[in-house]
Amino acid sequence: MLIDTHAHLDFKEFDKDREHVIRRAFSSGIIKIINIGCNLKRSLASIELAHVYDNIYASVGVHPHESAINNIEKTCREIYRLAKDPKVVALGEIGLDYSQIQKESEMNVQKNVFRAQLDIARELDKPVIFHCRDAYADMYDIIKKDNIKRGVSHCFLGDINIAQSYIDLGLYISFTGVITFKKAVSIQQVVRKIPLQKIMVETDSPFLSPEPYRGQRNEPARVKHIAEKIASLKEVELDKVEDITTQNAENLFNI
Repeated sequence: MLIDTHAHLDFKEFDKDREHVIRRAFSSGIIKIINIGCNLKRSLASIELAHVYDNIYASVGVHPHESAINNIEKTCREIYRLAKDPKVVALGEIGLDYSQIQKESEMNVQKNVFRAQLDIARELDKPVIFHCRDAYADMYDIIKKDNIKRGVSHCFLGDINIAQSYIDLGLYISFTGVITFKKAVSIQQVVRKIPLQKIMVETDSPFLSPEPYRGQRNEPARVKHIAEKIASLKEVELDKVEDITTQNAENLFNI
């Protein structure tokens, strides 16, 4: 019994067999899926998908790669409207990603869009799904300053010190199929050291398929491989990982 806390089932990679993929997930023991918005179009698609399936929920937000928008105020008004839908359980994925930029001006644009969406999350009392690449220090500073205590750092790839600093703020840490890769020693150490009570699991489908499916299109049914790796790394029973990570997700997202 697991929850895939981060999937993109509305993406074109699932256009030919979306319903079959969803059925396979639920028949394999996945009880709930959160489908993630990353811009206005994808946020609306997530909501539409969530209204078709009882056990699929949506998040809405503008991904940092989508931050170069012409009218932040107009976009945020629309995100605010979408976030009030009863099937929307979080703002996300939102955050900072410096992996493809070098100019400080571009970083500042991301920060402005990020902060504007944090304001929405705070006003609507919604948790936040954070995206962060090569920007963990700035992310931490903004979250702390804005006093955001309900959220999850999605697809976490930082070190143990970063993970602990986020946990100290009240956040959860979510892991993908990356932890199953043989060379992912550093992130496996993070899994070993942080408490299970602060961990969630996700596929980030259609990306980051776990071993032994690495390189293939990912799907929610494979979230069990991530839970199995966590159980192995922490030397606990799989049932314990399933129970606690599921409870963590249900508590954060109120589902």
